Amino acid sequence: MSHNPTQGLLRLSSIIAPRGPIPVSKSTWWAGVKDGRFPKPIKLGTRITAWRSEDINALIAKGSF
Repeated sequence: MSHNPTQGLLRLSSIIAPRGPIPVSKSTWWAGVKDGRFPKPIKLGTRITAWRSEDINALIAKGSF
């Protein structure tokens, strides 16, 4: 069971290690976003990026990271 909310947006620091549930580095995460393994982000501003909680929870449920 994920500790992420079922709805809303998550920042990268709450998704990947060491604080998040997905044990990958930042560079691995961005490479996965680029090649389609990980969900695409939502740009909230020029320097603010977030991901839909639903997409992250689905990724965790699949266990494909």
